Amino acid sequence: MAHAENATAPAILQEVKPAVLPRAVLVQNQRSFSWITEKICGIIEGKTPTWWWVCFIVACFIASFTVAGLTYLVATGVGVWGHANPVNWAWDIVNFVFWIGIGHAGTLISAILCLLRQKWRTSINRAAEAMTIFAVVCAAIFPVFHVGRVWYAWYLFPIPNSNIIWQNFRSPLEWDVFAVSTYGTVSVLFWYIGMIPDLATLRDRFFVAGNKFRSFLYGLFAMGWRGSNRHWSNYEMAYLILAGISTPLVLSVHTIVSFDFAVSLIPGWHTTIFPPYFVAGAIFSGFGMVLTLMLPLRAIYHLEDLITQYHIDCMCKITLATGTIVGYAYAMEFFIAWYSANPYEGFAFINRAFGHYAWAYWIMISCNVITPQFFWSRRVRNNTTLVWVLCIFVNVGMWFERFVIIVTSLARDFLPSSWGYYSPSIVEIFTFFGTFGVFSALFLLFVRFLPLMPMAELKAVTPAADAHGHH
Repeated sequence: MAHAENATAPAILQEVKPAVLPRAVLVQNQRSFSWITEKICGIIEGKTPTWWWVCFIVACFIASFTVAGLTYLVATGVGVWGHANPVNWAWDIVNFVFWIGIGHAGTLISAILCLLRQKWRTSINRAAEAMTIFAVVCAAIFPVFHVGRVWYAWYLFPIPNSNIIWQNFRSPLEWDVFAVSTYGTVSVLFWYIGMIPDLATLRDRFFVAGNKFRSFLYGLFAMGWRGSNRHWSNYEMAYLILAGISTPLVLSVHTIVSFDFAVSLIPGWHTTIFPPYFVAGAIFSGFGMVLTLMLPLRAIYHLEDLITQYHIDCMCKITLATGTIVGYAYAMEFFIAWYSANPYEGFAFINRAFGHYAWAYWIMISCNVITPQFFWSRRVRNNTTLVWVLCIFVNVGMWFERFVIIVTSLARDFLPSSWGYYSPSIVEIFTFFGTFGVFSALFLLFVRFLPLMPMAELKAVTPAADAHGHH
């Protein structure tokens, strides 16, 4: 009987004929291991291109706006920002939430896609992780200097002190300190550990080339890596553990940031939809920034074989999915305001769409809801220039989202006698736009001196890495 069943099994399988979906080629043109090494290391070993110096000088000049703005704030007082009743939070918290959101795609690409074994992440995860760290640096500027007396900012941490001053641990602003500092620490560890094998490769190449100083420098950070079985085993275990730790951080950090608003009683803020809505928005803006940065680098360094159309396609689809979730959240906010029958809540949302800040609201809707819908079209996704332009609109729209949420809810509070119209001061404007220079300068230094992509992981997804790939 058993023999008869075994005899009929192949016939059943032949009849069923399960579909075999072709896997996308992640490294095109059958590139060899040595080609990948030469391509990635060549960016660091080659002469510094002219365009890099131009971009770096411009970025440093723009970053000086932030330095000048913060110096003037510390010397004069926090009143140089445009804060006034009732808008006591304005561009500082808008910019803080914006930059924290930008960093979320890096951790999602590195951690969640790693745990889900999505191998297409390999070409973009290193740059996305770097983007995360630099975005957190820019975000941290605003809450630290918002305290006015920046030399007292260390009171944000629960450090025993002679004044017996303890933080209000029930405040969501204090939760931000713990969430963001943890997020930044884990992101740096994740980024650095992933680079160790590549730093060792650069160490050996500079040693062979006779550049002993750079060989020593890269060797110092390579921590004695020799590529032994024990080293790889420990490396993969540490990388997996950090991926597991980072995954809940992706969801928890922006959830806690949303609690800055959701736990208050102000109409327009007091809603339970904020945590998932903020997380989706953070991933949305993060992927928009990844595409904004990687598409020019792909063209400049001719990385089309490593960042393929399939990679761009996947990132566009995630941007479309998260943008659609954000659009759904916008609609739900209006539904909740109507369904609650709360006149204050209803007024807050009508005022957003048709009040004094209606221009900002409709910019937000256009950029965040309409723009990503273009990614339904394969022709649009295949046009890298158009993708890049659309992602610029996504980033603009996500900044306006934070502006609309914060300023429109505060400018029209419970007391009509205190209503006002907020306009940023020149110091706020210069400080914010200067952070783009800080971010760009740090990212340019990363591109010039550190491996842009993980060489070991790229080699692992090539056909040459699979001994049975042809069978």
